[in-house]
Amino acid sequence: MIKHTLLALLSASLLVTPACAEEKKPETAAAQTTDNLPATTAADWRGIDPENTLYIKTEYGTFVVEMAPEFAPKHVAQLKKLTRQKFYDNITFHRVIKGFMNQTGDPRGDGGGDSNEPDIEGEFTFKRSADMKMAMVGEQKFKTGKAAVGFYKGYPIASQDISMAMLTKDGKVNAWGIHCPNITSMARGTDTNSANSQFFLMRGEAKQLDQEYSIWGTTVWGREGLKAIKVGTVGEDKGFIPDRLLSIRVAADIPADERINVQVMRTDTSAFRAYLDGLKSEAGDYPKICDIEVPTRLKP
Repeated sequence: MIKHTLLALLSASLLVTPACAEEKKPETAAAQTTDNLPATTAADWRGIDPENTLYIKTEYGTFVVEMAPEFAPKHVAQLKKLTRQKFYDNITFHRVIKGFMNQTGDPRGDGGGDSNEPDIEGEFTFKRSADMKMAMVGEQKFKTGKAAVGFYKGYPIASQDISMAMLTKDGKVNAWGIHCPNITSMARGTDTNSANSQFFLMRGEAKQLDQEYSIWGTTVWGREGLKAIKVGTVGEDKGFIPDRLLSIRVAADIPADERINVQVMRTDTSAFRAYLDGLKSEAGDYPKICDIEVPTRLKP
């Protein structure tokens, strides 16, 4: 089954939305490094777990992706297993759409291939407990209704009101990731449980995918390279020669002195709230959540 079947149907509408204007940097977007930030201390930054970090090497640099087992544990486990088999080495970005995403992970290179591992059931939402602190920036409408939006760690998420947790059996509420730039998500066919090895790295915003595709991480370093990957689709665009994904490695498998020591600004601090407040408009409104990046830096 071609894993981009449903994505292809959605892309026609995506390409006529503001998401296609990826070359226009939002005025409120944060720099990847420490530009335009309030004063911070070492306590305002956190490291990332090497066991849940991928280094995706391309000719445009290495994308450091922090994985989110809290959101999609089965997808994270499969991706790490395939990575350690070196399954992803020298695979093409077979489908790349400006303003949308970079898709890869097909050993055939035409959108119809997968690994020999079993398909994975959809993990479109996760359970959020009260200790999963969320820096709220507003409210947004989703297919299941309105929900609060904000940041958990480095991820833009939506969530039911945490006060509803007292009414649930497990003391948790439903939450889900939001398909903003830098997010990594899993491709699938029309069967919601057909994800396997193909995935995509977001170049733009795609709210049509929320609660429909399994988000498993976000790019925290090398973000500028995401929009450099050559645009086109194998089998659809005449003469298109796709860029290649050179390799993927789990950071924990790299010697410690060779790792990229990325830190992410903690989103549960007063410094992060000050950063968010600095992005407000004159009317006192926060930007759209997908126009906000969680700052990252290399460890001093």
